[in-house]
Amino acid sequence: MAFGIVQTRSPVSPMGLTLGGVRIRSLPTLVLAILLSACAGATTGTRSSSPTASGLAVTSPAADNPAQPDTQWFQYHGNGARTGHVAGLPAAGRLAITWSARLGGAVYGQPLVIGTTVVAPTETDEVYGLDEATGAVRWHVRVGSPEPLSQEPCGILNPLGITSTGVYDQQTGLAYFLAQSGPSKHMLVGIDPATGTVRFRRSVPTPDHHPADDQQRAALALTNGRVYVAFGGHNGDCGAYIGSVVSVPARGNGAEQSYLVPTARRGGIWAAGGPVVGPDGTIYVAVGNGAGSSGPFDHSDSVTALTPRLALAGIFAPTNWRTLNAGDIDLGSESPALLSDGRILQVGKAGVGYLLNAGSLGGVGGQITQGRVCPASSGGAFGGSAVVGSVVYVPCTSGLVAVNTAGDHISVLWHGPAGTAGSPVVGGDAVWVVNPDSGGLYELDPQTGAVHQRISLRGALPHFASPSLSGDLVLVGTMTGVTAISGA
Repeated sequence: MAFGIVQTRSPVSPMGLTLGGVRIRSLPTLVLAILLSACAGATTGTRSSSPTASGLAVTSPAADNPAQPDTQWFQYHGNGARTGHVAGLPAAGRLAITWSARLGGAVYGQPLVIGTTVVAPTETDEVYGLDEATGAVRWHVRVGSPEPLSQEPCGILNPLGITSTGVYDQQTGLAYFLAQSGPSKHMLVGIDPATGTVRFRRSVPTPDHHPADDQQRAALALTNGRVYVAFGGHNGDCGAYIGSVVSVPARGNGAEQSYLVPTARRGGIWAAGGPVVGPDGTIYVAVGNGAGSSGPFDHSDSVTALTPRLALAGIFAPTNWRTLNAGDIDLGSESPALLSDGRILQVGKAGVGYLLNAGSLGGVGGQITQGRVCPASSGGAFGGSAVVGSVVYVPCTSGLVAVNTAGDHISVLWHGPAGTAGSPVVGGDAVWVVNPDSGGLYELDPQTGAVHQRISLRGALPHFASPSLSGDLVLVGTMTGVTAISGA
């Protein structure tokens, strides 16, 4: 299923307030604590340390794009592996809102940062280029006709335009976004981030042949010169949709390639983190509920591995996949968390984590191990995790949970504050996560989960919101535009 919240339009009136700043960035690349003593409580702008019983060397999976400056954010969670981790920058100072740009629509995807331009798409099918220092609009372009709620087969987004996070290709120099345009067209556009000129425009057909029933929420991915687009359904699971992945050449010429989940209906690929790209180009997606609770395995409620040409390369599903189907308990509510040593942690609505071998997913019941990650009383995990070494920061609906996977075990290290259910990123010796309900941004201690700082973003946030990191800024999409937060 897809999931959203009702949104309304507001007038376009960009504004900015420059307060200066310091670096807000990543976890040191030396040691991440596994066992530890509790440290001091939440104090604004101060830090305390805690001794560790053991440590792990921190490494990061190779990103799909070449190395980039720490001021850039080219795709969901910063790289093709979706680690959400930016290494080697100083700790944050006191947080302050630097600017807030009102863009006339909700920004559900992570803002991209390309050069000194923040590129943000809205549910009104407009894409904005903002000055990173001030939030002033440098350009904006309309790329489609958003679908009003009254014309959607079901759902709660109003209107439905660009919901997913885009991706920037350093080879073509274009930023790609997928727009819902009218009731049945999905339009992929490539935009020059310097000028806002649309240089690429291509309709992306859904292989289930029911485009009006398909919604595109999952972040776009890029590898092997192709842009990958995953589809699920609208909130409410109406219609005849079947989950799929479609790829098109980033340079525009050539045929689409596609994978259709072999189920009679549903099987949506809708987690906000989107397809995850392994170091060898393998595409990993998490699939939701399928046709039903009887019959042979239909590849639903699975982690599916695909080749760059979208041929099936491997699959995993829990032994209780029929029960998950029957209860609308998607395994695919969160994107796979790919670790640098070739393992995957997958957590879905049930809140159970499955540790997998990415190179051999193992089929039904083929996990290395499994264990509870989100509290049993919670609604499970949604969105995308952040990964640092063997530690995975999982966005449970009850609040963020840090999980250690060393030694092929699943061990919960800490539970974050209630409501910190957004998808986290890691930088500046901190974990950054939002509370979508309260509209707050939290800076958490990566070792203990203690709150170092919290700042109100002065407005509602989309479900599954996740910050982008750029130099001294944390950038968050809101229900009215983009807010930038800096240290001072």
